[in-house]
Parts: sequence; structure tokens; C-alpha cells
Amino acid sequence: MFVAPDPGRLRLRNSTRAVIGVALAVAVSELCGLSLTASIIGGLAALLALFTVTDATVRDQRITTALLPTAGFPVLALATTLHGITLARDAAFLSVVFCGVYARRWGPRGHALGIFAFMNFFITQFLHAVPAQLPELYAAVGLALLAAGAVRFVLWPIERRTPPTTAPPALPGTGLARPTTRQAFQATAACALALFVGQVLSEDRWYWAVGTAWWIFVNTVSRGETLVRGFRRVLGTLIGIAVGLLVAIPLNGAPAPTAGLVAICVFGIFYTAAVSYSWMMLAVTVMAGLLYGLLGVLDPSLLVLRLAETGVGAVCAALAVVLVLPVTTHATNDAWIQRALHCVHAATAEAAARLAGDAEADPAPHAAELELLLGRVRMSVAPLVHPLSPFRARKARARHVIELLDDCAREVRGLVSVAADPTASHDARLAAACWRVEAAVEALTVGEMRSSEVTAATHETPHQSETESALVHLSGLERALSELAMPLGVAPRSPLVGS
Repeated sequence: MFVAPDPGRLRLRNSTRAVIGVALAVAVSELCGLSLTASIIGGLAALLALFTVTDATVRDQRITTALLPTAGFPVLALATTLHGITLARDAAFLSVVFCGVYARRWGPRGHALGIFAFMNFFITQFLHAVPAQLPELYAAVGLALLAAGAVRFVLWPIERRTPPTTAPPALPGTGLARPTTRQAFQATAACALALFVGQVLSEDRWYWAVGTAWWIFVNTVSRGETLVRGFRRVLGTLIGIAVGLLVAIPLNGAPAPTAGLVAICVFGIFYTAAVSYSWMMLAVTVMAGLLYGLLGVLDPSLLVLRLAETGVGAVCAALAVVLVLPVTTHATNDAWIQRALHCVHAATAEAAARLAGDAEADPAPHAAELELLLGRVRMSVAPLVHPLSPFRARKARARHVIELLDDCAREVRGLVSVAADPTASHDARLAAACWRVEAAVEALTVGEMRSSEVTAATHETPHQSETESALVHLSGLERALSELAMPLGVAPRSPLVGS
């Protein structure tokens, strides 16, 4: 976690800004005389606004942040009104689960609104809020969003200093084949089972099982990704409970040290989210224990129950992802790898056109998209390269594929820099090499190439000339693509992973 790369110290800045935003939200609630329950809801609302709003541009982030109350306020009203009506409350919660996951089909904005709606229902159960508290809960959430927005867009607009990136669009599909639709059914099934079993364990704290099942389905596609995420959540929760026994229980809700440790937890959530889900869950678990201490209900048995409910949620998510409309890890891996290869093709084609004299051609956007796609490929193959994976051969193949795709990305970046040079020659060898790369990618993506066919491509050693750099990058691309044919099993098409 501490040695993970942090270009431009973006994670550090985001984490520090999150602490400031959450602290400001809580301070404003306290200054306005709101109750402890309302202040906690305000702090959590600010945390969610800063964590879940991930639109590519600052303008879109402002719009999404402004829309959060449209998702949160009705859910707050529904959750508090139905708090004592078990069957209606459970049915409403599962409806929010389905709609929240289904909303992901509308991209980052739908994703953020869905999470915010779900968490408002969850937080209401966490704090046992009732209808009489609704006005101050609305006030707390509204003030928190204003505070978070002020920090994010006025006091510390980090995004204005960094070029915006657009997340790669979701994998295609229609009907039940659409990932968001399939996951909506999976998550609802998992949460329904978690709700039932969780209530058997505890009539008061059952919502932890539902929350676990829900969050395991965030940013996952295949069953392998979901299973690994469940394992990491349980591991992080287990370590977090051990820390909570050593830290939160001795504090017993003392305001000043508890507030300081909560700030550290908020920092940890944001700083570790991108590099380690287990570390993030450790921070979340410790923060939950500290909040329970503030509410005066913390004891060791509650932390043990938290672990049990988390285990129930993880098992329910695993059952749902295996039994309800399952998608294999191989299918997801293959889809993202194909997307990355098509992006290599597009970048090379644009570079070839630029080198041939087309001033309108620009390979740079495709190179940027390739970086994002490679991040998604790494996420999809994570189950294969996990230390506990028993499939050594598949683990080795997955790592080899990632290494070769990284080689492709490096050569594409070099090619983009050469193509951007106005003095680059329009040498015929460059066009010929680009065509060979395009042909190799096409063969890989349609699955008709033999390894020998790619290897047979001419890897000429460039002569000392102004085109040497471009030829070196294209030659490197050819080599990487030729080596990809074997682990991808282009002919015959054998799966990278058989699960």
C-alpha cells in the first residue's frame, strides 16, 4: 500500500481533501445544533459524495453531486417510515438494491446515485433513525453535500490540475446479457439471502450482511472477481475487528480521540481504495467500531457479530454469483483483452495515418484509453493471479498476458510521441510496419491466426535514420503481439481460464 505508485500524489491529495470535507460537514452539523445521529449521517454523506462521484469532468461531477439528494432524500423518508414494519422495510430495501445496481448502466452518474440511495437506506438502519428525525436528517445531508462540494469544487479543485480521464465503457450486451441487468438480479438475490440469514443471527444488526453482499458486487463483473472481492472483504474486516478491539473499545467513545481516529480512517479509506480492498475494509471496520463507540453501544460481542454478518454476506454473494446468471472469469477476461487489442489497432492506425501526412489523425486518445482498458484487464485477471489461486499454469499465463499487454502499451506510447513529431519522415517502411501490426491485431481478435503466422512477420532492424524510433516501437509491438498468440490460445481458441 505504502509503496504503490501515486503519480502526482493524487491519492494523497484526494485523501487529505476527503478528511477536510468530512470534517467540515460534521463541524457544520454540530454548529447548527443537530443531533449526534444527524452529524454522523452528515459525515457519512460527505464521505460518499467525495468517494462515489467519479465523472470524467468537473462539470459532470458538480451535476452528479447536485443530484445526490434526489436519490438520497426519498430513500431516507422510505427507510425511516418503514423502520418498524419488517416485511415492508425488507421489500423496500431489496427494491433499492435492484434499482441501485441497475442504475449503473447509465455510467458513473448512475453508479454514484445508486450507491448513495443504497447507503442512505443502510445508514438509517445503522443509526435506527425514525420519522421524527427526518427533518434534521435532511438538513444534515444537505449541509454535508454543500460542505463536500465547497471543498471539492472551490477550496481544493484537484481535477482542474489534472487531465480528466474517461473510464472505458462497460462491456456490451442486451437483456439479461447486459452486465448491469445481470448484476442487478445477482445482487438482489444475494442481498435477499443475506437479509434472511442476517436476521437469524441478529434482529438489530442484520444490515451488515446486506451491506457486505451489496459492496462485493461494486466494480466486479465475473464470478472470479466477485469471489476474490468477498475474500478480501472478510480478511479486511477480520483485521479491522482485531484493531477495533485494541483501539475502539478502550476509547469507549471519548469524543476528541475518537474524532481524530475517525479522520485517520477516512484518510485510509481514500488512500487505500485504489490499491488494496482489504486495507480499505480494515479502515471501514475500525471507523464503524469508533462510531458505535460514540453511540455508546460498542462491546466485543458487537464486533464479533459484525464479523459473522460480514461472513454471511460474502457467502451469499458467492452463492448468487455462481448460481444466478453466472459469467465465467474467462468470458470477462477475453472481452476486456479483445477491447485492449482493438485499442492497440486503433492507435496504430491513427499513428500510421499521422505519419503518412494526415494532420487530423491523432493516436493520443486511443493510447489514453488503452491505459484505462489495461487497468480493467488487470482487475478481471485478479482472481487468476491471486496468491491463493490453485491454478498455477493459468496464473502464469495470465501474468504473461499482462506483461505483453504492458509491452504493447509502452510501444504505443512511444509511437504516439514519434507521430506527434512534425519532423517525422513519411517513410514507406513506417506504413508497412503499421499495416503488419494492424493485421496481427485483427488476426488475434478474430481468432484465425496461428502463432507461426505472427512470428513470420518481418521484424526488420531499422537503420539509423529519422524513422528509427518509430520502427523500433512498431517492431516491439509486432514482437509482443506475436507472443500473445500462444497464451491467448488463438488457434485453437482455448480459454485463458476455464472457470
